[in-house]
Amino acid sequence: MFFSVWSPFVTDDPKSIPDDEKIVLLKKGDNVKTGEFGNEGSGGQSYMKYNWKADTTYKFLLKGVPNGDNSTTYTAWFFMPETNNWQIIASFKRPKTNTYLKRFHSFLENFMPTQGYLTRKVNFNNQWVYDGEWKKVNGAKLTVDATYKANQRIDATGGTTSTGYFLKMGGFFNEIEQPGTAFKFDNKQTAPQIDFSKLQ
Repeated sequence: MFFSVWSPFVTDDPKSIPDDEKIVLLKKGDNVKTGEFGNEGSGGQSYMKYNWKADTTYKFLLKGVPNGDNSTTYTAWFFMPETNNWQIIASFKRPKTNTYLKRFHSFLENFMPTQGYLTRKVNFNNQWVYDGEWKKVNGAKLTVDATYKANQRIDATGGTTSTGYFLKMGGFFNEIEQPGTAFKFDNKQTAPQIDFSKLQ
């Protein structure tokens, strides 16, 4: 799994980022690798190798808080089913930024073009936002990438299920949902129970 934060300096070459616009690593979790990335913008990157299992629900938590000095700290956690605990992935400081989280996205991506014949599907269930109190996510909009917009691959779709939202891509299926379609889902599940004071 990856957790990346883009630099405010627009470039595909991380070596060209001025020191005052570099992403600063504040801390990372066990078995997490960190560094820089480029070629699609540039910034700080972290990743942890994990043996995903199909038909298993995994939980993530993302926090963005302004520091009051024109920088914002972004921190991500992953709930480890094996230990029944939240583990920090990484925490980064982004300079020249003063904002809480906004414009949330979830996505599904194939990193290996040679596996485009395989269909991938992910369900997003029980999504919430916390701003002093938990608020359920009750709407989503389907967007697509440049590959879809160029009509190179349009086997990508999304929508609602009985428990939330889904995205599906690859495998040359012919189910089409118009990009830009908005979906509504009435989440009747209970809000997360997380003791924030115990998070690393």
